[in-house]
Amino acid sequence: MKSNKLKIINDPVHGFINIPSEQIYEIIQSPYVQRLRRIKQLGLSNLVYPSSEHTRFSHSIGAMYLMKQALDLLRSKGEDISDEEYSASLQAILLHDVGHSPFSHCLESFFFDVPHEKVSQKIMQTLKIDSMVEDIFTDNYKEKRFLHELVSSQVDTDRLDYLTRDSFFTGVSEGIIGTERILKMLAVHNGELVIEEKGIYSIEKFIISRRLMYWQVYMHKTVVGADCLLKNILKRAKFLAQNNALEQMDCHTNPHLFYFLKNGVRKLDDETALEHFVLLDDTDIWSSVKMWSLHNDKILSFLSKRLMNREIGKIEVKTSPFTKQEEDENVKKLFGRYNGKFSLQEIKDYFTSCNELHNRAYSFDDRQINILYKNGQIKEIYQASDQLDKDFLSKEIKKYYYYSLN
Repeated sequence: MKSNKLKIINDPVHGFINIPSEQIYEIIQSPYVQRLRRIKQLGLSNLVYPSSEHTRFSHSIGAMYLMKQALDLLRSKGEDISDEEYSASLQAILLHDVGHSPFSHCLESFFFDVPHEKVSQKIMQTLKIDSMVEDIFTDNYKEKRFLHELVSSQVDTDRLDYLTRDSFFTGVSEGIIGTERILKMLAVHNGELVIEEKGIYSIEKFIISRRLMYWQVYMHKTVVGADCLLKNILKRAKFLAQNNALEQMDCHTNPHLFYFLKNGVRKLDDETALEHFVLLDDTDIWSSVKMWSLHNDKILSFLSKRLMNREIGKIEVKTSPFTKQEEDENVKKLFGRYNGKFSLQEIKDYFTSCNELHNRAYSFDDRQINILYKNGQIKEIYQASDQLDKDFLSKEIKKYYYYSLN
């Protein structure tokens, strides 16, 4: 008996989502996409927002649903989108996050020396899908560039889903946007995506909501602190592995993770590394951290216990960089707090972190958001909006943080 592959998914954000074709179903069923069920969308943010347990998988399905809505809407407005382009666009958005590492952005630079989009592209090649999918994903499908803009731009189906989904699961109402309204206002002008004039207020809210979500969720102080702690744990584990003080069998470290601990950051042409990578997810990191909490290395075990028990430490944020003197004073304070149990250098290397936080509402370097008027005139959002002028949109908020595991 032939199985029914045109299944329906009940999604708490968008309602019932239909799998549009058997081809899409087969891609969803691939190990690469199923792996996304085991990677949380917001990494360690559940230490702040306990309900933010949603996954990269649910986001990818949601983004695919919004892509289908957008394509159907553009077709209803007379836009010529072939069945092949329609299917390829759905596949491109479905696979856009397939290259994410465990804990998503937190560990993006730990495994490969390229961003996750490049890893996603490599996995697309591994899946041997139609070349049009990769072309749309990488903006090499010049015939209809708006298809790529629906996958990746300043108003795309990726952002429309993750803002709505992340707001829903964190309970942060500032992320609520008029997704349905924005989709209905989409149009194509000269081959590029535009927003009809009636949608300008929804776009204004979308831009402001995204900015607020970055401060309240994505760059929340405790989330940033947890990320720092996890990175320092892996930094210590890598040091021990590369100095033959962390044996895979002795501490039950996941073998796929151990490959990267032992060999460091890899290039994407390392096929062995990719084979290990696609078998890694959040559970592998957590199980290793749990075992490391019992390791005889006092630094690794101490850091691991702190993360497991949500004893994150402290972050100080300010608008000017921390001086070397301030950093040295913080290290000395921690050294005193731990009564010399760890050396000054160990404190500096594994108990502190110092970096920057960036937040900008709009990028003038990226594909611009254009508003289409009834008379055919086109204006960029800052010219059309009576709220978001160029000074506001171009302003990048930069803050500096110093993390210490006190």
